[in-house]
Amino acid sequence: MIDDKSPVKDQILHLLKMQGAQTATRLAEQIHVSPMAIRQHLQTLKAKSWVTYQEEHRALGRPVKLWQLTPQSNDRFPDRHVDLSLDLLRSTESAFGPKGLEQLMAERRHRQIQTYRHQLAEGSASGNWQQRVWAMAHLRSQEGYMAEVIEQADQTLLLVENHCPICIAAQACQKLCTTELEVFRSVLGKTVTVERIEHILQGDRRCAYRITG
Repeated sequence: MIDDKSPVKDQILHLLKMQGAQTATRLAEQIHVSPMAIRQHLQTLKAKSWVTYQEEHRALGRPVKLWQLTPQSNDRFPDRHVDLSLDLLRSTESAFGPKGLEQLMAERRHRQIQTYRHQLAEGSASGNWQQRVWAMAHLRSQEGYMAEVIEQADQTLLLVENHCPICIAAQACQKLCTTELEVFRSVLGKTVTVERIEHILQGDRRCAYRITG
């Protein structure tokens, strides 16, 4: 949910991050300002290389511009101390070799699982699997992942993470992404199946996990 008190430029960036490519008209409808004002803000953001657009041809009328974020816009979102993370990962592998790095990832996975289980147990997510998924999205959003849950027509849930605050570190050490999937499967329990269907490191706009009860 966007904050109406935030500057319009920040609201634009938030909507593009959460929803993907948008027309200026659609952005104006959601932010409640004129399309002309939105276009002026978009041009300012484009000059900063934070947004760009692609033209989409429609059956009738002129092509429309679909605005989207650029990789440079990641600087506007949480980075979870990326320089320190990268340095620690490289230092661990240099000092202890690949096996040492694997042990570090295993320890991180274990701690995440224990922490999430404790947090879910303290809340109201001890019931069905759907409640656990919603609670998990809340915890991940607190960590900067801009997570949300989308209900599907087939009764499955999509756990979507619109931002990856450890993306640069994950590019350097893809085991981080492997452990994330393992953590979800462990915390959400054996009664559900968790499948990653979108992945930022594979070029997708977001990471998305299909969760089936």
